[in-house]
Order: sequence, then C-alpha cells, then structure tokens
Amino acid sequence: MLQIVLLVIQLAVTLVVGVYFFRQLRKESRNEPAARRESSREMEKLRRMRAIRLSEPLAERVRPTTLADVVGQEDGIRSLKAILCGANPQHVLIYGPPGIGKTCAARLVLEEAKQSAGTPFLPDAPFIEVDATCMRFDERAIADPLIGSVHDPIYQGAGQLGAQGVPQPKPGAVTRAHGGVLFLDEIGELHPVQMNKLLKVLEDRRVMLESAYYDPEDATVPRHIHEMFEEGLPADFRLVGATTRSPNDISPALRSRCMEVFFRALTPEEVGAIAAGAAQRAGYALKDREVETIGRYAACGREAVNIVQMCAGLAQMEGRTDITAEDVSWVVSSGHYAARPSQSADTTSQVGVVHGLAVLDGHQGALLDMEAVITPGSGQVHVTGIVEEEELGQAGHRLRRKSTARGSAENVRTLLAEMGYALGERDLHINFPGGAPVDGPSAGAAMAVVAVSAITGRPVDGHCAVTGEITMHGAVKAVGGVPAKVEAARQAGLTRVFIPRENDAETLHAAGVEVVCVSEIAQVLSSMLLPGESAPSHPTSLRPEPMPAAALGENPLPAGTTLS
Repeated sequence: MLQIVLLVIQLAVTLVVGVYFFRQLRKESRNEPAARRESSREMEKLRRMRAIRLSEPLAERVRPTTLADVVGQEDGIRSLKAILCGANPQHVLIYGPPGIGKTCAARLVLEEAKQSAGTPFLPDAPFIEVDATCMRFDERAIADPLIGSVHDPIYQGAGQLGAQGVPQPKPGAVTRAHGGVLFLDEIGELHPVQMNKLLKVLEDRRVMLESAYYDPEDATVPRHIHEMFEEGLPADFRLVGATTRSPNDISPALRSRCMEVFFRALTPEEVGAIAAGAAQRAGYALKDREVETIGRYAACGREAVNIVQMCAGLAQMEGRTDITAEDVSWVVSSGHYAARPSQSADTTSQVGVVHGLAVLDGHQGALLDMEAVITPGSGQVHVTGIVEEEELGQAGHRLRRKSTARGSAENVRTLLAEMGYALGERDLHINFPGGAPVDGPSAGAAMAVVAVSAITGRPVDGHCAVTGEITMHGAVKAVGGVPAKVEAARQAGLTRVFIPRENDAETLHAAGVEVVCVSEIAQVLSSMLLPGESAPSHPTSLRPEPMPAAALGENPLPAGTTLS
C-alpha cells in the first residue's frame, strides 16, 4: 500500500514538473519568432547602412602609402628606422607640430621593420593606434581601455561566468598591441594615473590584474582565467608616442624609457608640394603661383589639403577643372589663414644690424634680426622688442623673473667696457624687430656683434649669422637648438654661421652653409665686422675713432676658416 502511495506522489510531481517545462517551452517558442524578427530587422538596417558609402575624403586619398611619400621628414624617418628596424627595437617618442606625418611615418616604418634582418616583429605584427585624449578610465577599475580591467560578477552583463561568481579579465590596447606597435597619439595629454600604469606595463611587459572575487582555489574558475590572474595578460610591444608638446612637458620617467625623435615643421615649399599632389589626385589643375600661395598660408600638410579641397569645391560648382588664384585667395581669406613670415635674409652689410638665430615652437629654427644704435645718454643699455619679465608657477604662488635675454644685454655692457668700448655719455639701444617674444641666453653673441658695430661704425657681414651665449669675459658658450638654427640660416640664403665650439658635433652633417665654431667673441668680431666705416645711424659727433685691430681680437681669422 505504501509503495502505491509513493508511486502516485512521484507521478504527480512528474506531471507538475512536466506541465511547468511544457508551458515554459511554449512561452519561449512564442517569444522566439518575435526576437528573431527583431534581430532580422536590425540586421537589415545594418546592411542598408553599410551599403551607403560617401566618396573618399581627399585627406585619405593623399595619405602617404610609402616612406618616400612622407614630405620633409627624411631625418626623422631615418631615426625611426634606426630605432625600430633591426634585432632590438626600442620605445620611441616623436615630437613635432600637427599635420606633418608622424602617424603615417610610424605605421610605414613598422611595415619596413617587419622585413628587416633579425627583426622580432612577425609578418602579422599589429599596429594599434589610440588617442591619449580619449583614453578615459574609471577610477574604480571597472573599465580601462588602455591597460585592461576586470569585469567582476556584480556588474551587469557578466554573463554565465558572472552568474557563477567568476571575474573576467578584459584586455586593453596594450594587450591588443602584443607583438607589435602601440601608437599613442598626443601622449603628453595622458592622465598621470594612466601614465604610471603604462610605465609599469613597459617595465613588466605584462598586465597584472586583481579582483576581490578571484579565488585561486576555486576549481569552477576556467583554466584560462586562472592563467590571466596568475601570469598576467601579455603586453610585449614597442611604444611609439607622438606629441606636439615640448620634451619638458613630458614625464621624465617616460622619456628615460624611450628614444626621442624630432620631426620638424614643413617649409612653405614642402607644404606647396603636398598641395600640388592633392590637387593632382583630385583631378584639378593647380598652377605654380597658386601652389606657392598655399605654401605661404598653410602651416602643415593637413591645412594644405583642406585648402585644396575647398578650392576644388569652388571649381566644381562652376564646372571648372582648374583652381584659379581667385579660388585660393577666397579660401585663404574666408578661412582666416595667416601668412607665414618670410625667412629670406637681407644680405646687405649694414652698420648696427646682425642676423641672429632662434628656435620657435615645434623645434623650428628661425632668423632673428637685431639692430642697434648709439644715442646721447649716460652709458645705459636699452633693450626693446623682448619679454622683459615673465611669471612662473601656479595661482597663489607666482615667481616673476627677468628675461635671460635681458641678462645677456647686461653681460654685453660689461664686456664692452672690458674690451675698451666704454659708452661714456652715450646710450646703446638694442632692438629685436618683429614683435616676437625673445628669451634665452643664445642672443648674447649677436648682441655683442651688433653693439660693437654700432659703436665703431663698421658694417656687419650680411651673409653671416651667429648664435651663442656670451660671458662677461668674452667666451662663447654652448646653446640649444643649433641644428635647427643652422638649417634656418641655410633656408634664409646665408652662407656662414658662427656657433659655439662646444656645439660642433651637432652640425657634422650640415650642408649648404659653412659652419664656423668659435670659443671667443673676438673671433666672431674679427670675421663678421667688415673693414672701414659706413654711414652711421647716429650723429657723427658721437661716433668714436676707429678701434685698433687688437681691440677686435689678437688673431683675426682668415675668411672661410672653420675652427671645428
């Protein structure tokens, strides 16, 4: 009797369970067509969207496909190849203004590195490009697209493993770049927390993740997740960071782990060549005169392509296939493009005028002319056209300091007295025309030359330029940015550049201009100041008698002598 009762109970339970699952299956079968129809509608929508394609932007059509297509960066590309091609590629930082080909160069150099002898890069080595300004992360470590994160089971969407209480590591860009190159654009904008995490990854070549929900003794955790937590995610890559900032703005810890490459700003001729190539690929004729105009107004290759794109639109509206001067003028005017100042030097030898050299933002050399006159006074030196003072520090703690260029002028006054050029009842006025802020000691040598020229009435050789810090005893000390300055002098049409002897190794590859290395200002004066007097810019009564040759240096240098 008991067995019959148990059998009836078992049949009843089985019937109830069967009815429950039967109803669930019917419910799912009714919902499945609706879900399938919804998915089909979304897939069809995606297919229709993918079928719509706009024309390829001109900027993409003119993007370099070979290293030979990258304009004006021969030295930078050579440095990149030396760092990345071969058996021991290194991390690298690329400095330079925007729109000059840093990203394209890095991508193309990797392709060449894959084919170099002994390279560790495999043929399918990835090139992962990310923008540091978009690398947003959650401070609770929920999401980190750069380094990687852990999806703990408490978070929505943890899936079946999450339902079992299993944390799931999610790889970031550093892991996706494993075995290849991680190109981090605008690396100078990376959050300090992210920067510290990245430095740790560069050291360990792996990403170690943590989770309070991970139990190494839990046998239900899949083996690959155990492996991720115990050994970390692989992240053996080479970092290529690009930035428009100066090296001083980049983390010293990062710079110490990377080689550094400097891409220069493009010249107007190089920008014009990019514009001509863009017009040709777009199917429009662009005359040399319009190419020159675009080169003067566009600061980089990207701006040149944008100008050509807009000019082509104007021509298309009127049914033309040529870009006219009126098109370029209208685009330049409506886009508020500013003309770049001409760097062509006036090679006329003049009294009280000298060619100095400077380095602008983006490590671009520039010609820095100076002028000086003698006026009645009380022996003072006046300097105009420069930043007299600047503020350093943050709000609440400000430090004001005088321009170091102003300090160089004080050194020049002392030096003039030491060399026998006492001002007496005269003032020396040195001016930097152009209104560009000037700071740094490298203008000292040029100040000394232009001051002696104004005092003695001897003209300065207009084919020469000089850079270097000056001491009160007449020594010419080393300065920065010498290669860029020498290149600026060459582009300006000058033939000789005087630099400090301590900088001689930086100009071994200089071509097209004679580089003269000096250690004393007397050597510069004897070579740059021409014999005789020309009409002075100050009253004759104030002009001193010609100084003896000894005052300009005991051993004048013969013309053309290189002291290096």
